[in-house]
Amino acid sequence: MAASSFLFLDYDGVLHPDAAYLISGRPVLKAEGELFMWAPVLVELLRPYPEIKIILSTSWVRVLGFGKACNFLPLELLSKVIGGTWHSAMGRHAEGAHRTDISWFVELSRYQQIARYISRAGVRTSNWLAIDDDADGWADTQRERLVETDGEVGLSSSLAQNELRAKLILLQEESNVAGS
Repeated sequence: MAASSFLFLDYDGVLHPDAAYLISGRPVLKAEGELFMWAPVLVELLRPYPEIKIILSTSWVRVLGFGKACNFLPLELLSKVIGGTWHSAMGRHAEGAHRTDISWFVELSRYQQIARYISRAGVRTSNWLAIDDDADGWADTQRERLVETDGEVGLSSSLAQNELRAKLILLQEESNVAGS
């Protein structure tokens, strides 16, 4: 049995166009299509990899909360979710009081948010991938771990699908070698 590997997943620009806005407390897509319209593509691409665990690296977790953010995913993806790069405890002081300024997390690049999670959770440096339309601040040494999508077409792009497919194969091979 292969060891678990991890997929850091952004929503906007990956599972639907990067045009989702919070209106009256609910996410609304202000583009053609519907929210999570490309989620079935990810379900199919991950089907051969039951060992993949998903960590949400989307701002939806910080804005809506982990549970609500998860509930937008189809069951096939939801069953793989084990956490998020943001946790509500990050918005509290050690004494339990809420921070009024969470800009420290928001100001981190997506890569820095993921790297912080990897360090905190003890994930092997070769045991993960990320899918995101935001490549700003991504470390050159870890760039091969990123499947960068075009925010307008996300995972509907055959180029992004092919890149993810190839990187999943490599991730599985690396995981098998490490598990030997």
